[in-house]
Amino acid sequence: MSLLALRYDDDDDVLAGLRSPRKQLPCRLLYADGGDELFERICALDAYYPTRAELALLDAHLPQIAHNVGPAARVIEPGSGDGRKTRRLLRALDSPSSYVPIDIAHDQLRRMAEQLRRELPGIEIEPVTADYSEPFELPVPQHAFRRTLVFFPGSTIGNFEPGEARWFLAQLAALAGNDRMLLLGADATRDPAVLLRAYDDHDRVTAAFNKNVLAHLNRTRGATFDLDAFDHRAIWNADASRVEMHLVSKRRQTVSVSGQPILFTAGESIVTEHCYKHTPAAMHALLALSGWRPRQVFTGAATAFRIWLCEPLAVAHRGKAPAGGVASSRNGGALA
Repeated sequence: MSLLALRYDDDDDVLAGLRSPRKQLPCRLLYADGGDELFERICALDAYYPTRAELALLDAHLPQIAHNVGPAARVIEPGSGDGRKTRRLLRALDSPSSYVPIDIAHDQLRRMAEQLRRELPGIEIEPVTADYSEPFELPVPQHAFRRTLVFFPGSTIGNFEPGEARWFLAQLAALAGNDRMLLLGADATRDPAVLLRAYDDHDRVTAAFNKNVLAHLNRTRGATFDLDAFDHRAIWNADASRVEMHLVSKRRQTVSVSGQPILFTAGESIVTEHCYKHTPAAMHALLALSGWRPRQVFTGAATAFRIWLCEPLAVAHRGKAPAGGVASSRNGGALA
């Protein structure tokens, strides 16, 4: 899902997004107030193929990935989620030195870190509670490491607008240093039938996940959203190569948010997320512009999901932060 984060002088991206000509909300709100648990339910649905496809690729290719990464790696994971894929990676690597999960969901992050310390006592676990799109500091490692591996699965890169994605991957390169690698999951599925089943499931779990944004604003911003007055809708935008997540107003209505009136016409929508589906050619270009090049690419026969194992370009391109910055998203974490 997409990084529709806006940055405004009043630092209120919620009101600014709702007042914009194309109403939108930052996708970080999807994971608030139980949204993270709803997302885990989505990942278990038969229709939501990205999680299964990526886990199958990891299971098939982790020995080869571990061989390329080498021993004593420090692993950094922006948007660590519940750590299901992380456990597979850490167990496959040769004597990993430390693991730094970074996530905005503090309670889930704390639980996952505690579990990993019990399961993998030889690895230094140093969680960082942060919106990884904003400046933050990595903890000083207590264990020596030979290289840094950035782990960014879940096709979360599809949640960024293209310019933001280039900037974000360049920042990961700068954060990880010269001796670095990147393990990145990315989806290239473009079949509308497959995509719409995944993002608008028959069990309505994705609809509940999307509408939870409105419930969160009712609780935290004194908003007056009637959840029954909005429909969840997923749209495949072939020209932009993205799935769009919308909340569509069923009628003309006025909603109060933080005491401010927001007018909706019948059929007007709030965009809560974009989910870009990058072709292999687009991924090659995106990586090159942000200081990375693929060393190996792993793909299966059933889907167009790929895992990209990347290394630095000979000359890294640092990139410049795009206007508007980058919003928070989560790796196993977004409906990417």
